[in-house]
Amino acid sequence: MSRYFISDIHGCYKEFKLLLKKSGFNTKTDYLWIAGDLVSRGPNSLEVLRYLYSIRDRIKVVLGNHDLNLIAVYSGIKKNKKKNFFDSILNAKDSDKLINWLRAQSFLRIDEKEKIIMVHAGISPNWNIETTKKYALEIKNILSSSDYCLFLKSILNNKVDYLDFNSQKNNRLKYIINVFTRIRYCYPNGKLNLIYKQSPDLIKDKLLLPWFLTLKKTINEYSIIFGHWSSLKGTKVPFKFFPLDNGCCWGGELFMLRWEDKKCFFQPYQKNI
Repeated sequence: MSRYFISDIHGCYKEFKLLLKKSGFNTKTDYLWIAGDLVSRGPNSLEVLRYLYSIRDRIKVVLGNHDLNLIAVYSGIKKNKKKNFFDSILNAKDSDKLINWLRAQSFLRIDEKEKIIMVHAGISPNWNIETTKKYALEIKNILSSSDYCLFLKSILNNKVDYLDFNSQKNNRLKYIINVFTRIRYCYPNGKLNLIYKQSPDLIKDKLLLPWFLTLKKTINEYSIIFGHWSSLKGTKVPFKFFPLDNGCCWGGELFMLRWEDKKCFFQPYQKNI
């Protein structure tokens, strides 16, 4: 039995299936952990969702910002855009089943035995491991409830970048969502910068740090798997941090990590799909 990690498939179904074959992933014996953004940008999001649903007993998923956007578009909260490539999902006969399955996924996966954390974007410097678990469970429960539409209306496309003890519940939820699905840079006090996306080598503000350089010691006891940040490709990151997004939907490649031997597998973007 092997455990594989991948992120930011973004509807790149052809590349995804080629990578699974290249890595030797076996749906009967192995497990696949996916760090969010299953859909959008690439042309075959429906095929990705259907395949993952078909092997749902062998996978563990966390949601990313594009997955939340799909749920919002499907629910009529946001307008669809051509660049999303959501039309096939919106018109599919099994769309309800797929969206409801997606809504039931988490924002955090932890293996306490192996000391592994998987998130889509990152973790706040103000959070210890118990706080991180608590917040992830809170927003998972809301998204999978009947009130999820009100929740999504309030938190999507928000600009809340800081959380203190006096914050209202709605702002707290907005901050939590931004951390789990959008964080790249932040200050040591936990204030987010949701604008900069480039490599840390290009940031001139010395107080602004990649989130993975700001964490509490209890978090740093874990190996952390994440996606969301394709411009980290080629950037040196600390030991025990594993960025997986190599920007396949932008013409880069899908990247998969086999945990047991840390072997890496790559599948370049395929033109003319």
